[in-house]
Amino acid sequence: MNFRWLNALLWGNSVALAWMWGLGLFFSVQMTFMFGLQGLLLFAAPNALGLMLFGAITHRVAKRHGGGPESLARFFDQFSKPFRLIFYLYQIVALALTVFALTKYMVVPLLEVSSGPLFWIYAVLVVFVILAAGCLFGEEFGIGKIKMSHALLGATLAASVALILAGLRPLWPASLTWASPVAGSWQGPSLLGFTVPLVVGLLVGPWLDLQHWQRAIQIHREKTSIRFSYLLGGLIFFLMLMFHGCLAYWVMVKTGVLPEMRPSADGFQYAHELITRYLSSPNMDQASWVPWAYFTFLVICVLTTLDSGYVALKWFLEKNLEKSENMILALVPKQVLGSPVPTFFIVGLVAFLAVVLQLHLEYFMVFYASFFVGYAGLAIARCYVPNAQQSLPQIRMLSMASLSLVVFAIGYLNSLTPLLILGSILPLAYVVWLVFNADLLRVVTERAGEVIVAAQEIPAIKAITKTVSVATGSEVVAPQDAHALGGHFEDKWFVYSSIASYADTNSVGNVYFGMYALYVGKARELFFNKAMPDFDLKTTKFYILTRSFEHKFVREAREFDTITVKIRVGDFNRKFCTLEHQIFGTENELLGKGKQSLLFVSSKDYALLDIPSEVYAAFMKYV
Repeated sequence: MNFRWLNALLWGNSVALAWMWGLGLFFSVQMTFMFGLQGLLLFAAPNALGLMLFGAITHRVAKRHGGGPESLARFFDQFSKPFRLIFYLYQIVALALTVFALTKYMVVPLLEVSSGPLFWIYAVLVVFVILAAGCLFGEEFGIGKIKMSHALLGATLAASVALILAGLRPLWPASLTWASPVAGSWQGPSLLGFTVPLVVGLLVGPWLDLQHWQRAIQIHREKTSIRFSYLLGGLIFFLMLMFHGCLAYWVMVKTGVLPEMRPSADGFQYAHELITRYLSSPNMDQASWVPWAYFTFLVICVLTTLDSGYVALKWFLEKNLEKSENMILALVPKQVLGSPVPTFFIVGLVAFLAVVLQLHLEYFMVFYASFFVGYAGLAIARCYVPNAQQSLPQIRMLSMASLSLVVFAIGYLNSLTPLLILGSILPLAYVVWLVFNADLLRVVTERAGEVIVAAQEIPAIKAITKTVSVATGSEVVAPQDAHALGGHFEDKWFVYSSIASYADTNSVGNVYFGMYALYVGKARELFFNKAMPDFDLKTTKFYILTRSFEHKFVREAREFDTITVKIRVGDFNRKFCTLEHQIFGTENELLGKGKQSLLFVSSKDYALLDIPSEVYAAFMKYV
């Protein structure tokens, strides 16, 4: 128990450091400048709460899907498929934002004083060094070791914070006020305009971050509580945000005025580099170690985000590369496609261009307050709402995300509070409509057969529809209260029902355990027949063999119970295909579930084959 508590603390520290990226690190200064302590709390509280909720929900998801060490990993494999591009884009923007923020708000103010005409050369070199350090630490410490490296870096960060507090004179301002100590400096959107976007964006933010999914999966593999780890991580992260925001507050109270800053193209006053400019000024009267301690604090926060991003990207790219059968991607060496280094070059380019164009952190922030909100909301829904497991409407989601992004941007640039709120709420409202609409369609589909059968009993309709015909063999179906004799499809699932008889039971009277494998086997053969009707055993060039079969028994069934087997393609890679199955009883209660792995061999010499193209063509629609 003590070891698990310590392990949870180590992971909590890693969670907090990885989440202290550019947005959290420097926007805490800006919120304090704009709205004082109320702005800082508005930013810090939902930010930390979002981490805690992510840990609590993923902990529950892991338990609901079996609770074994790999339960969350298996869930994520299926869960992430429709979000793969969004996961990747989210990571690029997050890392680019982080590199940009450190360069813009720490490096640039320091270089402007000393570099002269070589400013841009030094800026490029600094960006390169930052990215190279992230790659180096990512390669040295994988997900299994990263908590230990972060423990060392976390201890260094704590020492830096202690040195900063010890070197400040006086240690704390005489009074802390609720509003900004530099009244009237902010002329942009109001506090209300920031409230809804911050609360919405920060609460759902972790759901599209690969770093957190990888951590949650690893924590669960180590048999440590995800919920407790993220609770500790949220608390540590909250304290880090409050420290940085209060340090900015202290600087504003200490100086009484803002250091001279370049005017922004949008007309707003930004103070992200407020602390850097103060500590690098010749008039700074604090202890000599304070600037070095503060810059160490910033570098550690950024480095622990970049190395986490490198590890998460490597994990994500390699996992998806194994399953990809894209012929174009096959032309590129796997070492290149599976490496995060090309992505880090993209990150460096985006960050450098943003510095050159004089952009600000807020221009990146709009993506997390609007564009990604809908995707994150739908991701949460897919963890709990069964009807949310439908295929992702990619075009509609992208259109809504882009629309909300434009609405939010217009609202921000023109200080229009209603548009700021609308840009954040609109994608969430659309997700609610998608989930509700899918549920409505599901209910209508399920009840349609019952309505038709009931309507046919009305005398007038019965007389109209009464006909005499002879059915051919291909038209023979079961009665209306069952389904086609050969089974049928419900979305991605192939469904086949039968009735248990005396021959299926044992001496006790319940269905013999071995019969469930036979039910699944028959459903699988009927699924093959539906998916590949032209398959001919006499002329086929390949055979489909069972590699493994797993089944978890949940409830018993008895004689004359209706046994419904649902089966679908769960996963596949180059060589093997996995089928998932669920078995339900008369009252639609779950009797058991499991999976089986298939392999493909040559019909001539039984040599192992890649999945045949005919199988891909037949099965892809049911993935």
